[in-house]
Order: sequence, then structure tokens, then C-alpha cells
Amino acid sequence: MASSVTSVRESSRVNTAAWLKIGALTALVAALYRLVLPDLAVEWWTEEASSYGMLVPPMALLIVYQRRRLTLAHRAAPDSQGIWLIGLACVVFLVGGLAAEFYLSRISFVLLLAGLTWTFWGWARFRTLLFPFILLATMVPLPAIVFTAIAAPLQLFASSIATNCAQWLGVSIYRDGNIIYLANTSLGVAEACSGLNSLSSMAVASLLLGFLEGVAPAGRILLFFLSIPLAVLVNVIRVTGTALLADYDPAFALGFYHSFSGWLIFVVGFGMLWLLAKLVFRWFPKTPTYV
Repeated sequence: MASSVTSVRESSRVNTAAWLKIGALTALVAALYRLVLPDLAVEWWTEEASSYGMLVPPMALLIVYQRRRLTLAHRAAPDSQGIWLIGLACVVFLVGGLAAEFYLSRISFVLLLAGLTWTFWGWARFRTLLFPFILLATMVPLPAIVFTAIAAPLQLFASSIATNCAQWLGVSIYRDGNIIYLANTSLGVAEACSGLNSLSSMAVASLLLGFLEGVAPAGRILLFFLSIPLAVLVNVIRVTGTALLADYDPAFALGFYHSFSGWLIFVVGFGMLWLLAKLVFRWFPKTPTYV
């Protein structure tokens, strides 16, 4: 009886010590990212192009919860190799801070979480959580320099294709850079209309579709890359529709339609991505994969 009581007390002490270590580690990470994470949340809330990021952490947590039995089926076996990933996260965080590059500081948080999981839980459990970590990485918006470099060509491409389509349909229209001139008004294809907003969302959606369908990694990668031209196509359709309507009713085209078409094209784009996924995944087997 005394031995049983002693073992219970020892077990309680071990659990208390473990929780104290977890609490100390959590507090340290929170202190390290006390400015980075709130700033990221503000960008999600205020920037339309980054707003999709608000949905990523809840989706990742839901996937972790749904796969908890698969994860916990493996024995926790601490692995010192994970320290290399923790070290990489610290280096990325320091470089991001010194260079005032928000992307590096933010993405280091995902690397740090992955490294801690690998170190304390071991490779077997970490492997089952690879996809949630990949998904979490998409919550970090692209660096401003990359966003600008991609947006400018997309603006010119969308305005060029929209102009050609409108001319083919008999509309008097011409283009100068990213400005489209009609008989009654002119349209400027700004960064917000470049298609990057829908591109980021479609890329994340393609990752989720591939995971939920459980197809081979090759099928997921193919769908991810196909989602990029699909997002561009959807945006071109939106710009072309705006140009056609502006030729008849500029106020309607630049007012209600411009606001409503963003949501409409968003829904249409996801519908097209779902149909494309069904077509692509027919050629790839479903596999019980960890990723």
C-alpha cells in the first residue's frame, strides 16, 4: 500500500515538472514573438490580400485534432536532430530582425514550432504533423518585394488580355500600360486587381483539397501548380467583365459590380478548382500518406 502511494506521488511530481517545463517554454516563445505575432494578426485584419491567413491556423489545428490518434499512436521519443531545425529558426529570426524583414521573422515561428515538435516528440510523431506545418507556413504573407515583383507583370497581363477580349467582342478600347481606356471612362488595373489575392487563396485551397482527398503527393503538387494559372484566369475574367460593363454603364461597373464581382469570382474560382481537382485526382492513386 505504501509503495502504491509512493509511486502515485512520484508520478504526480513528474507530471508537475513536465507541465512546468512546458509552461516555461511557452512563456519564452511568447516573449520572443510578442511583437511579431500581433503584427501579423493586424496585417491579416487590415490587408485584403493577407486576410486568408486568419483561417489558416484554425484549419491547421482542426487537422491536428482529427489526426490525433494517428499522431499519438507513435511513442514519444525525443530526437536531438530536431535541434538543428530549432537552430535554423533562431538564425532566421535574428536575420529577419536585423534586416527588418517581416517575412523571415514570421516564418521562423513556424520553423520553431516544427523544431520543438521534432525535438520533444520525435520524428515519428513529427512526420504525422508535416502537413499542418506546411499549411501554417502559408499563413505568412509574401515579402513586399516579392509581392510587388509578381503583381506588376500580373497587372499588365490582366489588362492586356482583358483589352484583347473586349476588342474581339466589338468594344472600342485601347490600353496604355495597366490603364484601359474606353469611350466613356478609363480603368486602372491596380495591385489589388492583379490576381494575387485569389492566387494565395487558391494555392492554400489546392493544398487542402489534396490533403482531404488523400491522393499521392505527385497529384497534390500538380494541383498546386495548376491553381496558379487558374487564379490568373479567374482574375482576367473579372477584369474583362468590368471593362465590358464599363462601356455601357461606368457607374455600375466601378461601383456595385466591382465590389460584388470580387466575391463572385472568388466562389467561381473555388468551384473551378474543385472540378479541376476531381479531374486531376482521377489519374493519381489514393495513398495513406503522412503529408
